[in-house]
Amino acid sequence: MKRTYHMVTRGARESAAVIEQFCQSNGQILLPILELIESASQVVDGVIHEIGHRVIEQILMLSAEQVAGEKTPGKPGGDIVHHGMQPGSVQLADRKLKVSRPRLRHKTEGEVPVPAYQSLRRNPQLGRQMLGSLLRGVSTREYNDVLPRMAETAGVSRSSVSRKAVEASAEELKQLQQRRWENVDILVIYIDGQRFGTHHMMSAVGVSSDGRKHIMGIEPGATENSAAVKRLLTHLREHGLAADRQYLFVIDGSKALRAGIEEVFGGAQPVQRCRNHKMRNVIDELPRDQHSQTLAVMRAAFKAKTAKEGQERLEKLARFLEHDHASAARSLREGLTEMFTLQRLKIPESLHKCLATTNIIESPQSGVQRRTGNVSRWRDEDMAHRWVASAWLMTEGHFRRIVGHEHLWSLATILGRKAPEARVSEANVA
Repeated sequence: MKRTYHMVTRGARESAAVIEQFCQSNGQILLPILELIESASQVVDGVIHEIGHRVIEQILMLSAEQVAGEKTPGKPGGDIVHHGMQPGSVQLADRKLKVSRPRLRHKTEGEVPVPAYQSLRRNPQLGRQMLGSLLRGVSTREYNDVLPRMAETAGVSRSSVSRKAVEASAEELKQLQQRRWENVDILVIYIDGQRFGTHHMMSAVGVSSDGRKHIMGIEPGATENSAAVKRLLTHLREHGLAADRQYLFVIDGSKALRAGIEEVFGGAQPVQRCRNHKMRNVIDELPRDQHSQTLAVMRAAFKAKTAKEGQERLEKLARFLEHDHASAARSLREGLTEMFTLQRLKIPESLHKCLATTNIIESPQSGVQRRTGNVSRWRDEDMAHRWVASAWLMTEGHFRRIVGHEHLWSLATILGRKAPEARVSEANVA
């Protein structure tokens, strides 16, 4: 059997002795670190990696000395005395680390805990950090193989990692489901679906008036599933998304999604169909030699100054295609008016890049897919729901404001919101 050996050189032993001697002589330097650990207000894993294994043991000694005083061999101490050392372990973000920990005893009441050791053992971030490691590409099956410095670790089984992941992901899903939107001025809502194994998940991403993106909710089901669509939209309404306001919905060509928006938020809501979806749908109905010319005509039509001009160009293309490719012409005409909602509302061209397609939601969906890519078997819908929620929240941490966000005040005005006075004045001057 192949075994991995950890070679310890004389230089390494001498370095360790120097570190230990320094810590014993300069223990006060470590007191701020001790206070951070005892208050459990900082994630200690980064500290541990920086100052090393032996320093952690010295921190435990400092903590013991704060309770029982310094060791005074041969002299009587107080009520709490040092009682030797024993093996122990502290929990890091991704493993347990073996340490030699001090023992304290009260003369009459028995064992006394060491505060720093107790804090390290109860690290509340352990489950979430384990989950983060899993979602960043460490599969449960490979967990023990890829973690650094495994010679110093113990007790991290595949089942325990999975259990921690379930606990943390359930908490992430709960946080996402409880988000409220009364105090967030949402202007644009993107809705799209993804597939995870045999399970479909719909996601809604909103853009607020300052251009920031927010994951608003996820719901099991496909965008063609009317019941699932209604559940997602009803959830948004019940969590503070006012139904008496107008929003710009950006969606694919799903009829169930379009009908759900009208049922939950009313028929006056403006909807922009994704132009990329439309181009793909039309191209799929055409032979390859027709692709480039058709795409060029469609892109030119989407750049038209007015909705009427753009629709006329695409209608002309549909009449050309219907003689030999009737299915492509039907696909092109379906939902044609909602392809030009941006022009009809006179939304500035600087916002068209982000508002004309569902790219704003599809781009982070690729991050969600990557963070869940190591799952080889989705056991049930609940598992997919939890993992996707956690992956979305992690991906949300990398969101940036949309391109053209400085012009969103004009969209807010179009949708009937009150724009900031300074920007309105600036627009009037212009």
